[in-house]
Amino acid sequence: MEVDFLLIGQGLAGTVLSHRLIQKGFSVHLIDDGDPNSSSKIAAGLYNPVTGRNLVKTWQADALFKEIEVFYREMEVLLNKKFVHPVGIYRPFVSYEEQNEWVAKSADPQFNDYIDQVFSQTRNQGVKDPFGGLLLKSTGYIDTRELVNGYEEWLKERNLLTNYVMSENDLVQTQEGHWQFKDILAKKVVFANGIQARNNSFFDWIPFIPVKGEILTVKQDFFSSEIVNRGVFRIDLGGGIGKVGSTYNNSEVNLCPTDAGKMEILDKLGQLIDREVVEILDHQVGIRPGIRDRLPVLGKHPSKDNVYLFGGFGAKGVSFMPYLSDQMVKLMVWGEEPHKEVNINRFFKYI
Repeated sequence: MEVDFLLIGQGLAGTVLSHRLIQKGFSVHLIDDGDPNSSSKIAAGLYNPVTGRNLVKTWQADALFKEIEVFYREMEVLLNKKFVHPVGIYRPFVSYEEQNEWVAKSADPQFNDYIDQVFSQTRNQGVKDPFGGLLLKSTGYIDTRELVNGYEEWLKERNLLTNYVMSENDLVQTQEGHWQFKDILAKKVVFANGIQARNNSFFDWIPFIPVKGEILTVKQDFFSSEIVNRGVFRIDLGGGIGKVGSTYNNSEVNLCPTDAGKMEILDKLGQLIDREVVEILDHQVGIRPGIRDRLPVLGKHPSKDNVYLFGGFGAKGVSFMPYLSDQMVKLMVWGEEPHKEVNINRFFKYI
């Protein structure tokens, strides 16, 4: 079987990029190890244009956030599943100074598409927000588990996915510069397998920083029509159930849930929500594929023909991938280089 693109990894990155390629009329095949604990299946899937301790606009936010809901809704139609959840994000203020700062920023045109309202007093009974808070729009979350699992089914129905634990030796380059994997001959191969990309000699020089994140699903007497986010996020799943996270640990990177992680989340949740946690329903762990400078990596291998990397999305994959998958296609098909901030060539000095 001959295909235009062989993608290694069917997490969120492989899912989004392969769908973008298929949209453009290219043939694809995906190889995935079938790991049920992949970060794409654990992630909360938030998309939020204003983030960080200092609440700044995400890199290229104006371009990114035009794509997000449009792209994922197209995939909802394709898969006949519901996984796009547009919902506001509410961030309580911690002081009058912060409140005043955001009253001023709300008049700044660069925030017009992202600030819904600035509140000067408590908005939601149960939220600890004596100074009010900031309600953001163009926000929400993608149920990434539902998306990735639904797309896996769609691919398998069309024989476009092979579940296999792949090693570098499984890929053989032909004289024409194409790549052979078993009976599949691909013109180009793309590594979209998250942190696993560092385990082959093609991309072991990329400064990946794996980050362990723990997430709880809790039951408490609290309801919010928005995601509440300060220190931790809480996504309301209805019926007094919320998904809460996340921790960031790059020193003990494993898939073991920890009491320390659980207590960190519960402590921060207690500072945010004035309602007792009645029960912990689930405790999950994922490993995010972070990069030293906190931006993804897109590009062609500097010396290997027809080998590419699409990865390093960290905690913002849901936001980055629709827009950057289009840039990736333009690079692989027409040779148009992606933004310098995410271009793989920024790391060539490490080879």
